[in-house]
Amino acid sequence: MNYEPVIGLEVHAQMLTASKIFCGCSTQFGREPNANTCPVCCGFPGVLPVLNKKVVEFAIKAGLATHCEITRSSILARKNYFYPDLPKGYQISQYELPICRNGYIDFELNGVTKRVRLTRIHMEEDAGKNIHDAHGDSSLVDLNRAGVPLLEIVSEPDMGASGEAGAYLRTLRAILQFLGVCDGNMEEGSFRCDANISVRPAGSETLGTKIEIKNLNSFRAVERALEFEIARQSEILNDGGMLVQETRLWDEHRGETRSMRSKESAHDYRYFPDPDLLPLVIPESWIDEIRAGLPELPAARRQRFLAQYGLPPYDAELLTSRKDVADYFESAVKLHNNPKALSNWVVGDLFRVLKERKFDEQLYIENWPIAAAQLAELVQLIDQGKINGKIAKSVFEAMLDDDKRPQQIVRDKGLEQVSDLGSIEAAINQVLAAHAKQVEQYRAGNEKVFGFIVGQIMKATQGKANPQSVNEILRKKLTAAG
Repeated sequence: MNYEPVIGLEVHAQMLTASKIFCGCSTQFGREPNANTCPVCCGFPGVLPVLNKKVVEFAIKAGLATHCEITRSSILARKNYFYPDLPKGYQISQYELPICRNGYIDFELNGVTKRVRLTRIHMEEDAGKNIHDAHGDSSLVDLNRAGVPLLEIVSEPDMGASGEAGAYLRTLRAILQFLGVCDGNMEEGSFRCDANISVRPAGSETLGTKIEIKNLNSFRAVERALEFEIARQSEILNDGGMLVQETRLWDEHRGETRSMRSKESAHDYRYFPDPDLLPLVIPESWIDEIRAGLPELPAARRQRFLAQYGLPPYDAELLTSRKDVADYFESAVKLHNNPKALSNWVVGDLFRVLKERKFDEQLYIENWPIAAAQLAELVQLIDQGKINGKIAKSVFEAMLDDDKRPQQIVRDKGLEQVSDLGSIEAAINQVLAAHAKQVEQYRAGNEKVFGFIVGQIMKATQGKANPQSVNEILRKKLTAAG
């Protein structure tokens, strides 16, 4: 029997606040273990939590950007479970009354617009981190992350393929980055995803047994894990077996999931309103103020790039996939108004360098290998006819290791393009005289040798001749009577 997958995702996004959700401890990543702690986030008896207003603002921003209803009065609840990295024995979260409900995210995949509904977005505190096998057979606990503010974003099971899940996650991460709510760094754990997947007979409306997958630390890992589970679950059912509701871990090295524990239900956590925190009442005026201050989001910026700059959809998609990339591109366009040429350099040569030097793994590039002003000046030199495309490539490579401006590199290396028609004609005459055989072949109808002759002329001029002038003068000479 053919089975179809039903996929829903739960994303935990760490908010870009300076302090934790219920205390003043720093959220800085990479500090020595237990440096960012105090009696509140360590769960000492008698301490009281105080809700960080910035966390609420960020939650409202995320809700507005994803078309959610903002709950005017929401409740913070205790989610009870015992684990070494949870110092209080419970996690402060939201359950029955989350701050945001009933939203959606639209994204494009293979030219088709897909909508995924959001069940809820709610605020909660993160747990600490267990460090295993660091000292023999013991485990250590680092509470730096305990109390770090999270947004949990829960989708409806609206996805039917691993590619849809990947596209949804990329779109969600871009929205949060453009809002300045989360940096989206999956490697540091600030954007984490758990996947819920079941399979059912193709065309059926009845949901199958839900399996949760954890330990997904990249978009590719999410897609691979889902593909593995679709195949695994389908094979079990086709063999007459039964699936059990459980949580499974993704093993990146083996490329497979493995059982972790039976899946908990909501009643296992014994939710109840936190007695130390009053209901959160949000004034309508504050929501209106936040809505008025929302930045331009990825979808809107993509449409503007298409309309304002006349870019192809592919370029616009890549340039708006990250806010820092979009900002870089627009900074260059402001300095030299040739959007398509600048886009070609960014998505081609510059992206190549970012990948080679692993800059593409940094979600916000502060010091680009080549400044936007330098790239704008390089394209301007091409447009002014001072250098050609081939020379521009060498100038670009020189700029990667030198802070000099493109114009200075061209001047220092003597790379300025030869546009003097007399000099170009002299070089052409010299090449034609040296390659009489190819000239006769061209005049006999062999168009292919034209490129060879052009190459010889460019070689003779050390690549400096204006290609347009070379082509025009050469054609005239070749079509003239022998």
